[in-house]
Amino acid sequence: MSERYDAAIIGTGPAGLSAAITLKIRNKKILLLGSKELSPKIEKAHEINNYLGIPAVKGSDLGQRFMEHLKQMEIEITEDQITTVYAMGEYFSLQSKTNEMYEADSVIIASGVNFGKLYEGEEKFLGRGVSYCATCDAPLYKGKTAVVIGQTPKEEEEAQFLSEVAEKVYYVPLYKEETHLSDAVELVADIPVSIEGTMKADRLVLKERTIEADGFFILRESVSPAQLVPGLAMDGNHIAVNRKMETNIKGCFACGDIVGLPYQYIKSAGEGNIAALSAVSYLDGKKKEK
Repeated sequence: MSERYDAAIIGTGPAGLSAAITLKIRNKKILLLGSKELSPKIEKAHEINNYLGIPAVKGSDLGQRFMEHLKQMEIEITEDQITTVYAMGEYFSLQSKTNEMYEADSVIIASGVNFGKLYEGEEKFLGRGVSYCATCDAPLYKGKTAVVIGQTPKEEEEAQFLSEVAEKVYYVPLYKEETHLSDAVELVADIPVSIEGTMKADRLVLKERTIEADGFFILRESVSPAQLVPGLAMDGNHIAVNRKMETNIKGCFACGDIVGLPYQYIKSAGEGNIAALSAVSYLDGKKKEK
């Protein structure tokens, strides 16, 4: 049986870290999922002047203070990317890019807004030829043709893994860095436009060519929240929440940039605190019901 956490927090920016710290103070068993490098936005920030109590701080220095706080609180970061969150009624089941399954009584989404614009046909064919995890679905493409669209060099590993199973793999990098792939993967220097098909996806239309394939893997740093949590109510490209950071799904909360403007570090940290306190109330309420 999988270990059951009180709360799973998706994202290691100011919102997710703030939520994790508040939940730990309230003696909740937490799972913090994200990158040990925290948020790229913070790391690249030249100077932050509106974070209360820490004037004129470099982003890298603020990130270091965040890490020191986590260490002091004995909070570990699990480096794994969640691809789907399933509401199971009494708990949530989280599937990751490494094909791990986690369980939690509540979920806080603080994954930021770097998921990018969906391609035409992407949402239509999701689960019907379109996937967000090559390592998860690779066995389905044994002896078949697949296309991998990678947002960062980290995605090359998944394309390489897929090439060991599929008969043919095309890789479309959306970055300028040099690629490091074996001859088993064909590099495609082009821009994706849309994914097309009838009952299932069967071709990727790019600016200069069209590739026919059996499967299409779109690998981004994070998944669009509408695809991450089936049934989640959206407000444009953001997750719809109330003042308590509650979503339309009971036990699921969201905070930070993912819930809307303004995109400010201090605003995200405050919302992370609110989401955590709301999760505490939800969890304590569940205990009383039992």
